[in-house]
Amino acid sequence: MAVGWKPIALGSVAILTLTLAGSASGGQKMPTAKLMEARRIWNKAPHNAFTDLIRFKSHWYCAFREGKGHVCDTGKLRVITSTDGQEWTSAALMDWDGGDVRDAKLSIAADGRLMLSGAVRLLKPVEGQTHQSVSWLSADGKQWDGPFRIGDPNLWMWSATWHKGTGYSIGYSTAGKRFIRLYHTRDGQQWATLADDIFPGGTYANETSLVFAPDDTCHCLLRRDSHKATAQVGTARPPYTQWTWQDLGVRVGGPKMIQLPDGRFLAVVRLYDKKVRTGVCWIDADAGRLHELLTLPSGGDTSYAGMVLHEGVLWVSYYSSHEGKTSIYLAKLRIVPTAP
Repeated sequence: MAVGWKPIALGSVAILTLTLAGSASGGQKMPTAKLMEARRIWNKAPHNAFTDLIRFKSHWYCAFREGKGHVCDTGKLRVITSTDGQEWTSAALMDWDGGDVRDAKLSIAADGRLMLSGAVRLLKPVEGQTHQSVSWLSADGKQWDGPFRIGDPNLWMWSATWHKGTGYSIGYSTAGKRFIRLYHTRDGQQWATLADDIFPGGTYANETSLVFAPDDTCHCLLRRDSHKATAQVGTARPPYTQWTWQDLGVRVGGPKMIQLPDGRFLAVVRLYDKKVRTGVCWIDADAGRLHELLTLPSGGDTSYAGMVLHEGVLWVSYYSSHEGKTSIYLAKLRIVPTAP
């Protein structure tokens, strides 16, 4: 059954046209972001949340978790698809017997298959194991192989990014010592440790988004939830075993980051200052600063975005409860680079 878009009134949404007063590192200035439209595309479950978005074989795919609440024992991963971004149909529903499946993430593996990954919160822990990361693979978005157990027990692999035939993912520990571990893979099924404890210091580092620049530098947007609880931006050169980090000075949740063709970094995150919201932000990776460009129609239980730049338009999936029921939304933005 197809589900159409429901438009959102944009009258109360702040659409900001911003340029930086002076130049940032490298002479860059903030881009301009304009909200074209934002619509609700799915809310069939009591709680619909934690999205990702991808374009695969001329179709749109959006994945998210369905459950009875933000944390519950009924979580499953739903994948919906659309040819035009207007009408959406269900393509898959992934569950795990005895587990709450969370944080759907989409990527395209080295062999061209669509990969869905997530993590299972085990309802009855066995021998101290509380979480298991998993993946599924599909050649057509309809028939899926898996689930495959990936990574290590109690290491929550939060997303995957592919670069030159290799997939990379950072897992964060859910039990015992707090640390993050960088994994790599060739097939999306077998993952090996590439670098351990890459953000030292014992702080609760967890959710991440990885971006590989044309020069092979890897950039990471990292969430923290202890000490100052401020986000970090990290960089590493091949083989990605040595990392340097900068404190962004602001708390974020659900980080998702991409790099624009002009080299600037955009992120969609949950922001906690003032009213909790989902914001589209520019990240000055050199200076270690995050600047909000605009606020998406959002509030309450919100964030966890997917981002795709397609034909000059930034498509953003996210979830929010600002209209009452926690639902899945899709926004389209025009990003206009500002000349250095």
